[in-house]
Amino acid sequence: MTSRAMIEAWVLLVAMSAATTALTFVEILGRSRMVIAAGVLVLAGLKARIILSRYLQLHNSRFWTRAFDLAIGGFLLLSFGLYAIATGP
Repeated sequence: MTSRAMIEAWVLLVAMSAATTALTFVEILGRSRMVIAAGVLVLAGLKARIILSRYLQLHNSRFWTRAFDLAIGGFLLLSFGLYAIATGP
């Protein structure tokens, strides 16, 4: 992988980390917390995908990319479901 692609991946990861931090500072009550939690989990999933595809070079293997996408997506959905159940209506 070229150093330019690594730097682009790093910049994306830093930007997504800053967005995650910004989301955690938002103080809203009620249903909006669900939206913030979903946003944090989506950003976590995107960061995981960048790390796996760019740094571990899984973009070369369609099978492993899809396998990890399914595993991470399932974990994030389960996490959001548990959060939704725990916070109640």
